[in-house]
Amino acid sequence: MPAEVYNRVVVAIDGSQASLKAFKRSVQVCKRNNADLIIAHVVDTKTISTAETYDQSMINRSETYASKLLNDYKTQAEKAGVKNVETHIDYGSPKVRIPKYVAKSFNADLIMCGATGLNAVERFLIGSVSENIVRYAPCDVLVVRSEENDDEKETEE
Repeated sequence: MPAEVYNRVVVAIDGSQASLKAFKRSVQVCKRNNADLIIAHVVDTKTISTAETYDQSMINRSETYASKLLNDYKTQAEKAGVKNVETHIDYGSPKVRIPKYVAKSFNADLIMCGATGLNAVERFLIGSVSENIVRYAPCDVLVVRSEENDDEKETEE
């Protein structure tokens, strides 16, 4: 059976080590498939809006951080040989926006994400972003595990 060929890959990044590993793997997949890479970051407006000191500067700082992160990753992907790299900043809940809007609007046939992200409290209370991406994605999803997760799994067994 031939391996799946992907043409448009969305990688969800949040600045965590897990998303960095997903990004690096997405570059490999895109090079192997000669695929387009869409590097996406969702500014979690729910987290910002619930902060006691909410003001416009928090959104501005989040946008600045996201833009720098996306541009750095785009440069890395292009240097590694990915021919078509796009970046995308979205707003809302990452667990909703990535599978239901970002992947669909870019006609992605693969979403890649890290197994864990930056928000441990939300993951504990209502489930992880990666779990929701898997559940609601319109296409294949590859959840990239980090070494830390592999170590935790081994010690639990």
